[in-house]
Amino acid sequence: MSLWVVRAGRHGEQQETAVKECLVCHAWNELPDYSAFRTKDEMRQLYKETYPGENEKQVNAGLGQVWRFARDIQKGDLVALPLKTESAFAFGRVAGEYQYKKVAPNVMHIRSVEWLKTVPRSVFPKDILFSMNSALTVFKVYRNDAENRVNKILTLAPLELPEVATENSEAEIEGLAVDDTVNLEETARDEILKFIQANFKGHDLAHLVDAVLRAQGYKTEVSPPGPDGGVDILAGSGSLGFDQPRLCVQVKSGSGAEGQSTYNELLGVVSKFASQQGLLVSWGGFTNQVKLDARKDFFRVRLWNQGDVVDAILQNYERLDDEIKAELRLKRIWVMVNDDAE
Repeated sequence: MSLWVVRAGRHGEQQETAVKECLVCHAWNELPDYSAFRTKDEMRQLYKETYPGENEKQVNAGLGQVWRFARDIQKGDLVALPLKTESAFAFGRVAGEYQYKKVAPNVMHIRSVEWLKTVPRSVFPKDILFSMNSALTVFKVYRNDAENRVNKILTLAPLELPEVATENSEAEIEGLAVDDTVNLEETARDEILKFIQANFKGHDLAHLVDAVLRAQGYKTEVSPPGPDGGVDILAGSGSLGFDQPRLCVQVKSGSGAEGQSTYNELLGVVSKFASQQGLLVSWGGFTNQVKLDARKDFFRVRLWNQGDVVDAILQNYERLDDEIKAELRLKRIWVMVNDDAE
């Protein structure tokens, strides 16, 4: 059995359908049903006719991925879907053969999947994350015994931090960029996630979130370590913090997904402090029920997972306190986008 990554569109536009309908798909939707082709060479002419503007390099990259999706992926293989709505992967087992079926306007080349578990990106060792950050849409992850190690992580309950990469794995990372086109943005974000997880544990994560809120213009008060009555940070707008919006913030630094009890506790604290709005930060993410509840309470509650924390830091980094910037040293760079792998 193999481990594959299949993305749900460049911007995750197919993600909702993929998760809801239990499938993976690719975005070469202009292609007709190609299930009758038995070799990649037979299909090459169809691909060229469908995408006449592509050069030979683009044809080879695109054809290779759509063929991989239909023929190389096997039933029972493990598949990872990088989620755009949170900093995590959804993992599943491939349950069906390639089908051409219009499930949604932008979803028609599909493989059925039994979804197993959603796991935050920060849980995975550096070398596995690097291998899973190829800029390709459909690719196999095979280095460093990746499938067995990922399977081990998926069976952990509650979620624990797996072993770190070995020296050989670290050395191999340097060679990956030679073989593959790597998504530099995802790789950089993963580095930041791993650093925050290692250096802002427990109540230190609340201080990091507090620094972000102050950079956004809030006046804040952080509860001391220990019992906090369900609130880690009080934040208000205006020069003295008396103005709206006013927030009650609860910060959870554990690796497990927070459920309804934590969510309901925050709602109670919001009412108790007459703040009207609440922010629940969970490094380990949230259960699906909490996500649904938060959507209904859109004008009252916001959820931040680890990816949202990183987004907030990047958006406000220049305004963070010098003390925080000294602990979390980042530098903005600009790079050219490589579209050949899409």
